[in-house]
Amino acid sequence: MTSWRIRDLQPADLDGFLRLWEEYRSGGSEPVYSLSEVIASTRKDTAVAAVVGDEVVGVAVARAAHDQAWIVFYAVAAGWQRIGIGRALLAAAEQRLASLGIQRVSILVPDGEGHVSSLTRAGFADKRHLRYFERAIPIRQEEILLLRELGGRVLARDRWDGIGGMQREKQILERRLVLPLADPELAEEFGVVPPRAIVLFGPPGTGKTTFAKGIASRLEWPFVEVFPSRLAASPKGLAGELRETFEKIEDLDHAVVFIDEVEEIAVRRGGEPPSAMQGVTNELLKIIPAFREKPGRLLICATNFIRALDPAFLRHGRFDYVIPIGLPDADARRAIWQGFVPSKTRDSLDFDALVRATDGFSPADIEFASRSASQAALERAVTEGVRTAGPTLDDFLEAIAQTRTTVSAEVAAAFEEDIESIARL
Repeated sequence: MTSWRIRDLQPADLDGFLRLWEEYRSGGSEPVYSLSEVIASTRKDTAVAAVVGDEVVGVAVARAAHDQAWIVFYAVAAGWQRIGIGRALLAAAEQRLASLGIQRVSILVPDGEGHVSSLTRAGFADKRHLRYFERAIPIRQEEILLLRELGGRVLARDRWDGIGGMQREKQILERRLVLPLADPELAEEFGVVPPRAIVLFGPPGTGKTTFAKGIASRLEWPFVEVFPSRLAASPKGLAGELRETFEKIEDLDHAVVFIDEVEEIAVRRGGEPPSAMQGVTNELLKIIPAFREKPGRLLICATNFIRALDPAFLRHGRFDYVIPIGLPDADARRAIWQGFVPSKTRDSLDFDALVRATDGFSPADIEFASRSASQAALERAVTEGVRTAGPTLDDFLEAIAQTRTTVSAEVAAAFEEDIESIARL
């Protein structure tokens, strides 16, 4: 057998390294780290090669982190195994890492990896009680500055689960939006085109903004809220600033873009002389088709007054769905109350009474009543020295009685009519 030697991996060894990489994969094992990650480590971290003449027959690449290092790729060519090359590569990598102050070396291997004997012979212990977990960061580094400029952010993953009740609405949004957007390949298999734009409509305080944020959280896409009132203050004018904002959003890989109270910039056109806002409506109508051309985006517009929108704004081709978000039913009210009631009070409280007393309340109304009851209990404890476990049922019922509901019976009736004539699910 021709003699081999160990040396540092050199830039000229790239072709040989890639041959080893492909041979490793063709053997049925998928490397734990991506090719781009490993190549980056060959350039800036620790990488050693076993060579015969100028031919690379083995390689070990390691990345240091504090006092520990990880072997990110390790392979020996098929014709050169079981003659000590693997152990020699690991030993050479270990010597170089020790000079950097590294005290521990670890390696992750895929399930079914057959060539692990050299690892045990080299002194690596098989930690059988360990499991490997991985998570991809959902946003690129260069997107972070752009998000800050746009006032956007990546929301916590628990927002969707934290939406109390409203199961019917959540189910519709989960099936119509999240399912095809989160798995576009599966959607394509069934001939489903993932949605690009939707409208949420309903009375004030019913949770349209909460649902928009929940969708972004569920998808793990950046959330960018566009505020028409802020854009109007720009020297470029509302239409110009709106156009520039959407041009910047183009540079994001994924985004949920939210426009609340969209009726401010999508009003019905007509009249003489034309309203100054008609130019803004025209601009928005041009922006939406361009926005729809790129995947990985979702535009959510919300309105309390869907009848005020220009008819061309809602037509097929611009918005995939027009979804009503109404007042919570009894089950939803119970779930919302359970989310707001302090934990010390929760077990002893008559939730049935709270649910009955808040028929016709919006989620915002329930939140207000809950906070009012807690405030009353706090003030009583301080001023009268009466310490209880928290607000009582009487506190809640009194707060409910004093809460002015957001949605009148007339508005609720009009909303039901809009569902029949405008909603598109």
